[in-house]
Amino acid sequence: MALPIGATAPDFEAETTEGKIKFHDWIGNNWALLFSHPKDFTPVCTTELGALAKLKPEFDKRGVKLMGLSVDPVDRHAKWSEDIKETQGAAPNYPMIGDIDFNVSKLYEMLPASTSGDPLTRTPADNQTVRNAIVIGPDKKIKLTIVYPMTTGRNFQEILRAIDSLQLTAKHRVATPADWKQGEDVIIAGSVSDDEAKTIYPAGWKAPKPYIRIVPQPK
Repeated sequence: MALPIGATAPDFEAETTEGKIKFHDWIGNNWALLFSHPKDFTPVCTTELGALAKLKPEFDKRGVKLMGLSVDPVDRHAKWSEDIKETQGAAPNYPMIGDIDFNVSKLYEMLPASTSGDPLTRTPADNQTVRNAIVIGPDKKIKLTIVYPMTTGRNFQEILRAIDSLQLTAKHRVATPADWKQGEDVIIAGSVSDDEAKTIYPAGWKAPKPYIRIVPQPK
């Protein structure tokens, strides 16, 4: 069972491809995406890490730091990075955790607490549950978790879309409807009474039902 939305993201120290980090200190006042992989040199993950490297400017624009994780040593990550650049056209340009003691995978409930042994003797199938994409806010709370099977590559455009919604709704008392994209109409949050809404949205709103109050996206 993944950690619930609203839980504090567990803090940890870990070796990464960019040196040792303390996770909460590394996040600072930013947002973060922690994304995990069962093992190095796996095909779907290779495509994902290359895709994310190309999209890093989009995450930077949103103030979102990227942190990868794989249950393999950091020196193998460096060799894998060469393959990723060769086959995907871009190498990881963000830190990758070497979770050789399974500490982070256990803290985030991606592997059972009883997991032990040499990570190099484990197969991708042994670690198949290490496939989470976790969005963490500046308050260090978990805002979103998406778990993918090994056979399905992640849709990073959807993760960016969700981050746009998370950041908008953290700032304004609104919610975003199905398939919402940046710039489209939003819904006034249920926690806002009609009297409050009149002061926030003096021009009014569209209401196909009393509980569906539609307004333009706040600036």
